[in-house]
Amino acid sequence: MTLSETTSAPITPLTPTLLRVAQHLACGLAPKEIGTQTGLSTETVRQYMRDIRESLHCPPRCKLPVIVHRLFATQQVAVPTADRPAPQLRPEDLLLLRAVAEHSDPRGIALAAKLAPADLRAALDQLLADTGAKDSTQLVILAHGWNLLPAEPTRVGASQ
Repeated sequence: MTLSETTSAPITPLTPTLLRVAQHLACGLAPKEIGTQTGLSTETVRQYMRDIRESLHCPPRCKLPVIVHRLFATQQVAVPTADRPAPQLRPEDLLLLRAVAEHSDPRGIALAAKLAPADLRAALDQLLADTGAKDSTQLVILAHGWNLLPAEPTRVGASQ
């Protein structure tokens, strides 16, 4: 399910508290790391993440790369400047990149990327290596910094 295929309800602007947590997510921090940096309990951070998902109309179980993409795509948080130039990516790499940003489950990612599910892990590992990203969340952050996943403020809804 892509952003444009879901709800047409407007995105709810984040409260200042949720915005602070969202900014940490946009820097690639996991809930435990956010708790350590902010002094919040991990459970409080997880509750704030549920609130962020709800505000962005994301499904309850969507993954961090999807949440981070939605934060950038809806312009809720500023896109960090990439610390290195964008690598040359093939069209199939860009398709996989978009799939990782918009889908949470491996089958959905594989289908959106036009890959056999059995080939997804190898293709994603290669894309991570080619971009120098440590994980899928950092991949989405870098891609936004490189303008490979531009903000799309007219699209609303959730993605899985």
